[in-house]
Amino acid sequence: MKITLLSVGKTNSKELLYLMEDLEKRLPPFIKFERKELPDVKNSKNLSETELKNTEAQHILSHITSGDTLIILDEKGKEFSSTEFSSFLEKQMNNSVKHVVFCIGGAFGFSDRIYNLYPQKIALSKMTFTHQMVRLFFIEQLYRAFSILQGKPYHNE
Repeated sequence: MKITLLSVGKTNSKELLYLMEDLEKRLPPFIKFERKELPDVKNSKNLSETELKNTEAQHILSHITSGDTLIILDEKGKEFSSTEFSSFLEKQMNNSVKHVVFCIGGAFGFSDRIYNLYPQKIALSKMTFTHQMVRLFFIEQLYRAFSILQGKPYHNE
C-alpha cells in the first residue's frame, strides 16, 4: 500500500520541514509514503470563499486517480486513538487498498464537491491547528501507527 499526504499550500517553516523529513525517513521500512504540496491558488484574495474552495477542489481532484481512496483530514471527522488509527490502516492493507490519499484542505476547508465525492473524514483532534502543523502531526501519527503494527517500542500505553 502507498500513502500520500496531499495538502493545499506550501510549508514555509524550516523547523516543521526538518521534523517532517526526519519522520519521513523512518517510514520506508513500513510503507511507501509521499508528501505532495499543491501551490496556493493565485489571486486568491480576489476570489470568494466558495470560488477559492472550488478552485482548490479542482487542483486536489487532478491528483486523484480512479483507484485511489481519498480520506479528508477534517476537524468534523472521526477521531481515533493512535492504536485505533493503526488498526484502521491495517484494515486498509488487509482490504488490498493500493493507494490511500489523506488530504488537508485550504484555510477554509473543502468544497461541497469534495465532501460529496469523498465523505470519509478523519479528525486529528477537536482542537484547531495550523495546516502546517497538521502535516507534522499526521506524519508522526502515521509513523506511530506503523510502529504499533510492527510491535516497535515507540508507542507506550
